[in-house]
Amino acid sequence: MTVLAANSLPDRVADVDALEELLSRPSQALIDDLAALKGDIIILGVGGKVGPCLARMAKRAAPDKRIVGVARFSDAAVRQRLEDWGVETIACDLLHRDGVNALPKLPNVIYMAGKKFGTSGGEPFTWAMNAHVPALVGEAFAASRIVAFSTLCVYPFVDVTGPLCGEDVAPVPVGEYANSCVGRERVFQYFSHKHGTPGRLIRLNYSIDLRYGVLYDIANWVYTSQSIDLRAGHANVIWQGDVNAQVIRALGHCETPSRPLNMGGPEQVSVRALATTFGQRFGIEPKFVNQESGMGWHNDTSLASKLFGYPEVPLARMIDWTVDWIERDQPHYDLPTHYEARDGSF
Repeated sequence: MTVLAANSLPDRVADVDALEELLSRPSQALIDDLAALKGDIIILGVGGKVGPCLARMAKRAAPDKRIVGVARFSDAAVRQRLEDWGVETIACDLLHRDGVNALPKLPNVIYMAGKKFGTSGGEPFTWAMNAHVPALVGEAFAASRIVAFSTLCVYPFVDVTGPLCGEDVAPVPVGEYANSCVGRERVFQYFSHKHGTPGRLIRLNYSIDLRYGVLYDIANWVYTSQSIDLRAGHANVIWQGDVNAQVIRALGHCETPSRPLNMGGPEQVSVRALATTFGQRFGIEPKFVNQESGMGWHNDTSLASKLFGYPEVPLARMIDWTVDWIERDQPHYDLPTHYEARDGSF
């Protein structure tokens, strides 16, 4: 396979096809890590906005491995796209125990299933997805390695000037969503301890895909002259392609019992500064409401940097791509991040 260097970054991203190619472009470090990793990979909950490109990246990095994507696949086009990329697909509702038990027990599991948006008013389903499904998976895949997505929202608010939340900081979740995510982590840790299952719990900061994310939210608010709430005055952002690579590589850094791993960009970025930069690029004066509190969800990603190196895509390039994407009215998801939420309601 011809390896496309991850650091050969374009000045602009032409369209969705080019974006998804970039989001799934494997680095040499990922290729080397997967060559050393024993066994095939199954990705549970592959059908969301992140899963398809992550699965494609894994297949591109390790074309001889079996990469299996599992989801309900309510959108048949997602399933077809995965299969066109060489990813094997299995339709399964992960809430059904028999369906989970029937899945192929591959040695490496990436767990992406979960519920966040729409939690308010749908709390029981959120808890079922975020705490019950991990129990089914933890029991069924006791002999595998499991890397599971979590969130930085399990942490308490801390001052942006530090110290930031390292992996040893005890969770202090606010709201139903964050509490259910602590439930997900504890359930995976329980089965990891019970069965000796190696794992990692990825406490992820805000990932950037040009169709959604903190940068898109702020840039779009500036572009459409909407007010920007500054109470959440800083955010940590990372390119989704970098997240994909680090999550897959985390399969080689699983521990027993399963332990958290913070993942995100290397800096806490000022929302005011981001909006001002976008305003200068668009020729539009940003509108602000409220003042920076200085407190928020801020985690320390130094361990991930030690394991995987710094992200390949720097903040400045993400800003350039976002400005160009919005000015050309390229497709976007109607999925605001709600990074500015302060009460844990999503």
